[in-house]
Amino acid sequence: MSVQPVPVLAPDASALRPRAEAPLMRLDGICKRFLTVTALANVGLELRRGEVHALCGENGAGKSTLMRVMSGQLQPDEGQLVFKGHTTRFASSRDAEAAGIAMIHQELNLVPHLSVAENIYLAREPRRGLFIDRARLHADARKCLARLGVAIEPTAIVRTLSVAQRQMVEIAKALSIDAEVLIMDEPTSSLTESETGQLFTVIAELKRAGVAIVYITHRLDEMARIVDRVTVLRDGRHVSTDDFAATTTDEIVERMVGRSLDEKFPPRTSRPTSEVLLSVCGLSRRGTFSDVSFELRRGEILGFSGLMGAGRTEVARAIFGADLPDAGTVRLGDKPLRVHSPRDAIRSGIAYLSEDRKGHGLAVDMTVAQNVSLANSAAVAGPLGFIRFGQEDAVAQRYIDSLGIRTPSTRQIVRLLSGGNQQKIVIAKWLFRDSRVLFFDEPTRGIDVGAKYAIYRLLDELAAQGIGVVLISSELPEILGMTDRVAVFHAGRVSAMLDTRKTSQEEIMHHASGRGAVTACNS
Repeated sequence: MSVQPVPVLAPDASALRPRAEAPLMRLDGICKRFLTVTALANVGLELRRGEVHALCGENGAGKSTLMRVMSGQLQPDEGQLVFKGHTTRFASSRDAEAAGIAMIHQELNLVPHLSVAENIYLAREPRRGLFIDRARLHADARKCLARLGVAIEPTAIVRTLSVAQRQMVEIAKALSIDAEVLIMDEPTSSLTESETGQLFTVIAELKRAGVAIVYITHRLDEMARIVDRVTVLRDGRHVSTDDFAATTTDEIVERMVGRSLDEKFPPRTSRPTSEVLLSVCGLSRRGTFSDVSFELRRGEILGFSGLMGAGRTEVARAIFGADLPDAGTVRLGDKPLRVHSPRDAIRSGIAYLSEDRKGHGLAVDMTVAQNVSLANSAAVAGPLGFIRFGQEDAVAQRYIDSLGIRTPSTRQIVRLLSGGNQQKIVIAKWLFRDSRVLFFDEPTRGIDVGAKYAIYRLLDELAAQGIGVVLISSELPEILGMTDRVAVFHAGRVSAMLDTRKTSQEEIMHHASGRGAVTACNS
């Protein structure tokens, strides 16, 4: 039997006020340990009907572990969960869903070879006798997608969708359950501004319907639009719970990191030289981008900015050899670069950190040490080609220390770490490869403010060493705070090349939306 979507209700001011009544869910004294690591220590949380309750903390603070306890994926070692007045213990996530608790994971949990509709109603497909009722399945999925205002065909295969589209499918999947508690783990991390606005409209509708929402985000600026209360965790412990209106983002950040964080971006110490490391001229790929030209100088951080689908990522993938271009030339230094595969690019000294770290950046069932050495295994191998595990561990430990990766050991399985720590492992992999040109595609997506600062400082240090860095980012403050120049993309072309010190968010958006005149690409 198909679970029908929650009816669309027009949001109004009352949708912004949580209901004053007994908590819908309460967690008391929750403790969770993994071998010698304490992930949660005596944590409490109270969730009311019709509220958005933000959960903040650095990567590794325990947010995802607590949510997995709430959603039945983990059993607490100590403490209790009270749901609708009854002490409850969910044996599995399916039990929690049956009780009305749905979770949208930060790392998308979709089956790539199935259709959008099949993913939304996986294991809950409407049936006609022994067979799936395809017509009803597609109709129900279309209603869920319509609520989010996205034009995705229910019959589309998930692996053909962009990261942002897959994120919207994950949200539609959660909304297809008549949930009383909805847990959202970084739901806007790969959404555009318009998609984020549509999601916030849906959240307002759900609040009016009495749904309690737990909202995990590192984008503190967006909390003011939807959040009622905020709880901060640090090192697996409860730090504070406040009405959002009674606190400030600066206070939240200080509680998260345990110190004052006066600057969002580190001072730039690197200065680009006149030497051109990478020169791209007339690069084109049919139906994706055309006539793209730019130069990357030694010691420069060059930004790629633009709206979703403008061609930023596609150009980087073409240079890296993941998707071959139809026309154009690329030169590395003073030599033509002929790349037929990522292997060729890596050997030439070019690295690409994908925005989809789980799908393209990591071997999640391998250890931290194995992932760090993955792109440069010969450097930790002996004369006969066998991996020297002691040397591999030593290399991994060096990057664990320098990047602040939170892991019990170098032999921890990567999929058991938080999203932010996984991202740092991808960065470590390419640093160990000693590349000359680094493409960072949304490197701080899903990473907390403290870890972001560390990565920003790392980007500056890499540039100071003479490495050319391309920073692809949807966050304009990040582009303005960390780059020397910015290439603005619109409809598959570079519409402007701007000096970051002399531009603004407004000017970048002007060119990104196609309203500005095309400027010289290498000026």
